Formats: sequence, structure tokens, C-alpha cells
Amino acid sequence: MDLKATRYDLTGGIAVVTLARPKRRNAWTGRMHTEYRWILREADRDPAVRVIVVTGDPKGQAFCAGADLQALEGHSARGQYDAGTPEDIAEPGYGVDPAFDASFAYHFGVGKPIIAAINGAAAGVGLVLSAFADLRFCVPGAKFTAAHGRFNFPAEFGLSWVLPRIVGLTHANDILLSSRVFTAEEALAMGFLNRIVPAERLMDEVLAYARTLAASVAPGSARETKRQVYRDLHRDAAGSVRAAEALLVEMSREPDYKEGVKAWMEKRPAAWTG
Repeated sequence: MDLKATRYDLTGGIAVVTLARPKRRNAWTGRMHTEYRWILREADRDPAVRVIVVTGDPKGQAFCAGADLQALEGHSARGQYDAGTPEDIAEPGYGVDPAFDASFAYHFGVGKPIIAAINGAAAGVGLVLSAFADLRFCVPGAKFTAAHGRFNFPAEFGLSWVLPRIVGLTHANDILLSSRVFTAEEALAMGFLNRIVPAERLMDEVLAYARTLAASVAPGSARETKRQVYRDLHRDAAGSVRAAEALLVEMSREPDYKEGVKAWMEKRPAAWTG
């Protein structure tokens, strides 16, 4: 695919996806969503990719400023919302679990950990994208907002489902009912962020974390643990235990189990095959 609104780089097993519309503060469009989903599908299929990092073009001085206002004006003129994506849009993460087969929920079906490196404001869809990542690192003072209230929209793309599960009902209601702006420091206190990192060190720290994850965790373990976490949001405790027991038996037959044990006994890094 010809990438016009994003960039995709792969180094040492870490895929970096950059939202790249800096003149529009990396605002979201149908084109960007189409490219983003294509990139995630390619990264998920590529055995060389171990971790995916999503960030914004630093020249845009935002992670993602939400939906492009020109697109919103177009929706208003047409009298209804239009996602602006083609019918044959890529479906990363689809087919793993029916609960993941929808916009942004597809992140949960992608078999690689996804880290959001939030290097500036995240509004509307930018907040959605952050929320559906598995881990969130952020620069100090970054501003967040759901934004939908000012446009007579509902809470967008499953935010009403995912935010209460990250920050709890009280904080989620504050964020969603008010559409107010809140800061990275508030987001950390709510439990939305994993870490706040000075801007000049953000990508270095995110990539170091990603490399450590890739080196210390078998690819199959990362994939299945991630899916357990999101599937278990719908299970009871007994269902979670039974599913984990079945996976334990299945995964103990894989070469990476033997390699993990051998590497541990020999006190050396494991050579995972995935």
C-alpha cells in the first residue's frame, strides 16, 4: 500500500507505526485508518515483528488531535457521519474472537503487544487509539479529551466499554460525560498511563521496553497471554482457569517451551522460534 498518512518502520523486531499528518496535528482520516489497519495486519503476519509501537509524527506536536475538522465539516454538510474507509479495508486481528471483530477492538486480536508512545495531545479518536493499546507511555503535560460531547456524538468506538475497564467507572464517567480536557498527570493517577517519560527520552524508553519484552518473552506466550487478558473480560473465574489449563497443555508441546527451559537451565538468552 502507498502510505500517505502514516509511516511504517521495522528495526530489530520492533515495528513503529507513525501517524504522519503533521500539518494537521496528525488528525485522523479515513485514509489514515485504512493505512493503519493495513500496517497492523502486515505487522501481525510478519514473524520478524515482536512488538508494535504507535506514535505521532513529532512535527505535528500531537499524538493524534482526533478526527480532522475538515472531515467533520464534510459530515455535517452531508447530514451524516461517514467513516471514509473502503469496503475492502484490512481486518487485522479479525477471526480470533467475535468480540474483537470491530473497529479498534481489532487491537485485541492482534497477536503482538501494542504500545502507544503518546508524544502529545490525544483527542477523540486519539484517545480511542491510546485506550485500545496494551500499554501507554506518555510525555509530561500531554492533554487528553474524549471530545465527542461538543459535536453531539456518542462516546466513540467503544470508549464507553474500554475506559471503565482501565480507569474504573467513576473516572470513566468524568472523562466521557464531561468531554473535559485532562492531563497526562491526571491520566497517570487514574491508572490510564503506565508511565510518564520526558519528551526527549520517550521513544528511547519505549523502544528499550519493547526490546526487553521481545527478548524475555516467547512470541507464543505474548500472543496467548494478551488474548487471555481480553477474553477474560467476558469470562467468569472458572472459565478463565479452564481456558488457561487447556492452553498450558497445548503450549507445553511447542518447541519454544523446551527452548525456554533449556535456556533457563543454561543461563543464556532463549532463541525463540515463534
